[in-house]
Amino acid sequence: MPWLQLRIDTCRQQAQHIEDALLFAGALSVTLQDNADQPILEPALGETPLWAQTRLTALFDAEVDTTLVETKAAAFLSELLPQPRWDPLEDKNWERAWMDHYQPLQCAENLWICPSWCQPPVATAVNLLLDPGLAFGTGTHPTTFLCLKWLAHETLADKKVLDFGCGSGILGIAALLLGARHAVGTDIDPQALLASRDNALRNGLNHEQFPVCLPDQLTKTAVDLILANILAGPLIELAPQLITHVKINGRLCLSGVLAVQAQQVRAAYSQWVDFDADAQHEEWVRLTGTRRR
Repeated sequence: MPWLQLRIDTCRQQAQHIEDALLFAGALSVTLQDNADQPILEPALGETPLWAQTRLTALFDAEVDTTLVETKAAAFLSELLPQPRWDPLEDKNWERAWMDHYQPLQCAENLWICPSWCQPPVATAVNLLLDPGLAFGTGTHPTTFLCLKWLAHETLADKKVLDFGCGSGILGIAALLLGARHAVGTDIDPQALLASRDNALRNGLNHEQFPVCLPDQLTKTAVDLILANILAGPLIELAPQLITHVKINGRLCLSGVLAVQAQQVRAAYSQWVDFDADAQHEEWVRLTGTRRR
């Protein structure tokens, strides 16, 4: 089915109002994106941030009357749309295009993350088959990549692991495929728990090997290794809770942290943990260490 897209460049103050106007005028969807290379990496709690310069892209059926759309939107706004630009949108198999975007990723010498629809490049390697679905964690983001690279060089034999904020289950599953005896995944998002279960089965792991649950359903049993790839704010806030899940001399891997936030996160755990040297990829860092008490 062919489409038309309407693009409008505006400012932070007007973006939400124009989005409402486009939906009122019949837009099937409206996306907002940065229009000035101004990434927003971690919003504050309760904040829905927008960029100072924002581009709106609205999707319409190709048969729509563009003049009527602009008239309806202008009536809603009580002013004309700012420099609307209409373009035809290529009709393609968007599901296929999304799948083609993800290709096998080598995270370490013997560890690959392979989309479930791709043939693993090295059959003898540890190949984690992944369908990201709607949950975070494909291996391509620097925070996940840093964790996977570290895991591949840890001694995991006979270890028990907790994947806190498991998303797609990628870290817990990787730990099991790399030799861990048991892993538990937890996340506040039920969709993440479903994705983790599906990906575990895809890799030949059953529910007993990789059970998943909501955080309030976790048992008090301490593990040998905790993986927490979330964000700096929750890592700091949850430090007293997370540390109780790690054995004395157990290992921690904390990620989702910007380089400018690393010192704050490290300080939140310093009374319990001896940290290794930080690892950095782009603007993100990974913090690892050993619980001493």
